[in-house]
Amino acid sequence: MKQITTIIASLLFSIIFFQQNVGLNLLLFTSITIAFLIISVRQKVLKKRTLLLAFAYIISGVLVFVHNSGLSIITNCALFFSLIGSISEHKTSVYVKWLNGIYTSIAGTLQRNFETDNDTENVNKKTNIDALHLTKLIAIPLVFITIFVLLYKNGNPVFNDLVSKISFEFINLQWILFTVLGYFLFSNISKPMVVEPATTLDLKTGNELFKTETFSEDKLKKEKQLGTTLLGLLNVLLVFFIVTDIMSLMTMDTSKASELSDLVHSGINTLIASILIAIAIILYFFRGNLNFYSENRILKHLTFIWIALNIMLIVLIAIKNQNYITSFGLTYKRIGVHIYIFLTLVGLITTLLKVLNIKNLVFLFRKNTQIAFATLVILSTVNWDNIITNYNLSQASSYDIGYLIDLSDRNAILLHDKKDDVEISTHNRNRIITKYSRHIKNLESQNWQELTFEKLTFDKNHNTY
Repeated sequence: MKQITTIIASLLFSIIFFQQNVGLNLLLFTSITIAFLIISVRQKVLKKRTLLLAFAYIISGVLVFVHNSGLSIITNCALFFSLIGSISEHKTSVYVKWLNGIYTSIAGTLQRNFETDNDTENVNKKTNIDALHLTKLIAIPLVFITIFVLLYKNGNPVFNDLVSKISFEFINLQWILFTVLGYFLFSNISKPMVVEPATTLDLKTGNELFKTETFSEDKLKKEKQLGTTLLGLLNVLLVFFIVTDIMSLMTMDTSKASELSDLVHSGINTLIASILIAIAIILYFFRGNLNFYSENRILKHLTFIWIALNIMLIVLIAIKNQNYITSFGLTYKRIGVHIYIFLTLVGLITTLLKVLNIKNLVFLFRKNTQIAFATLVILSTVNWDNIITNYNLSQASSYDIGYLIDLSDRNAILLHDKKDDVEISTHNRNRIITKYSRHIKNLESQNWQELTFEKLTFDKNHNTY
């Protein structure tokens, strides 16, 4: 039954993907994969964490159909590997799920074939297969049939005519190889594997930090004094920097793009260096026994103050970046700055939790990876090209129309609809019309496998969307 299911899944894989662009087919593949896994490894799919990933995977397939963006496709692939990795072992960290998912998808069958089978019955079955006899059974009759067909062709003109009409042009070797690839993939994920020792090590490693046998109050007292002095001075320095940064923000001329750009970029560089050094210093002092030292209260308070000051620094950079966006429009880089600011804030908060709750470095890595992955999934739900175009044309004080035209064709219809509502040059107007025409032709040429939500909602007269 499992072999039949695998063959059917591989045929469907080839039908929906062979020589097709991404569209509806990725949503169909997502659905086929979920159904295949339910049939193959039902009990593992029903685990709570795995079910959550399966749901997210289905949603990501829908988003590929709706938005058809590179980000949504990447998210769908990442969730595929996460799902397969969760079936391998659902209790592992998200990065180990990725590792197990990728390994299973690529090399699962190979590992199973090379593994030593301790089951005597299975060993006997493998031993009973005579590869040489099987080769003879196929090759020898094929050779003699070919010889006799050639002989009979020369001896019978009617037979010769019939054989000459036989054509194998309908056989598409590329399609066959593509189907084999699908079979290989589904065969791999039908029995997910785990990468060792990474999986076992991850399962054994908790998030808690414990006191070690090398606990020495004399050494910890000196380390606490060093940390208190260092963080105290750094807090004073950071307060001075924040005050001067607020002053520069209040006197900033938002009408000059170059000045705003310099402020944002220099602020980001400062933020990167400051946060990384801040986290590194905090992790150094709270890496071990100092967490359990009874006189570490002042050091902890200074640490919390420094984290709070760094959060203030983040807020100031976010304000500068938003001023930049308000004055000169959205771009992917400016959106990226906001995303980076958010992830930096998350890093500071998880570092705070690590110190408060006495957690180890694995806790930080696990939590930050989970949040970064969740952020990627959330970001893939948005058509950013349309958001950028719509905001710039309706909200921004100034914008670069050439930048909007150079974005992907996913904003072609919106640009075309708004081209008469804004002041643009004849050259840029023609570029928009050209982009729109190209996009419409691409929509009209889509096969059912490549179908997108945009084509379904687009009027035949191209007047409504």
